[in-house]
Amino acid sequence: MIEFLRGEGIDESILNRIEEFRRSYPAGEAQDHRIPRPRFRYYGKEVWLKALTALLAGENLLLVGPKATGKNVLAENLAAVFGRPEWDISFYLNTDAASLIGTDTFKNGQVSLRKGPIYQCAENGGFGILDEINMAKNESLAVLHATLDFRRIIDVPGYDRITLSPATRFIATMNYGYAGTRELNEALASRFMVINMPIIGAEDVARLLLSQHPQLKRQYAEQFSGLFQDIRKKCESSEISTKALDLRGLLAAISLVENGLTVGEALELGIVNKSFDDFERQLVSDMIAARISSRLDASEIFDGTWTK
Repeated sequence: MIEFLRGEGIDESILNRIEEFRRSYPAGEAQDHRIPRPRFRYYGKEVWLKALTALLAGENLLLVGPKATGKNVLAENLAAVFGRPEWDISFYLNTDAASLIGTDTFKNGQVSLRKGPIYQCAENGGFGILDEINMAKNESLAVLHATLDFRRIIDVPGYDRITLSPATRFIATMNYGYAGTRELNEALASRFMVINMPIIGAEDVARLLLSQHPQLKRQYAEQFSGLFQDIRKKCESSEISTKALDLRGLLAAISLVENGLTVGEALELGIVNKSFDDFERQLVSDMIAARISSRLDASEIFDGTWTK
């Protein structure tokens, strides 16, 4: 990851500080399986620079942006860059204080605490990924207020006080407009450095496609990237919902072509059928037809060295 950041143009002084951080806070072998090995890379020097600087300064991050801007990809990449074990914490209806901090359990003839993800992250110097934080209930927010406070201390009722490891960071993500989401209160927002995630550009989408499928011909990487931008524009003008705006689905569709489907069949599974409205599916199909032939197969979109 350090070499990747160097290739993205990140200043050597920042890379040196990251390496010093990793030397100062080595992850133990017991947590090695939690250190992510990202399949995808986040592309965007400006966002990388802001995120790395904030984390090196000891701050927590809040990544805000619409669908398909790479919030979770960046969060995973950051944990990998710093060599930290990662705990993914999703907020939904049943997420409460006990599920975050821990619950009482009966073990070896006595009551003990079964540690939750926030507790484990705090004591092991992990990176906690707080997914869709603006869906959190008030009870969960109370835990987060204490955890993210500048004192970096959590009181566990009936047990000890937890002091957060100096290496512990929390990276939250949020998306406006989804069902069940709400405005983040000022007290919680003040505990984060906030990055508004930019829309991923056509060139960066093409780079991502080529990084995952190196044998994909450049001209078709650009066509698939253009298709993704076409769908985004339709979403932004409210002509269709964001269901078809699925970068993972696009990447998976190219994999399906590698494994024998035509482009049309693969995009139907990965993009078109993500919408359950007939009219919307037809609009997306028309965009695909205008951009790329549905009859193309692997022998045509991959270079001459490709073999099934």
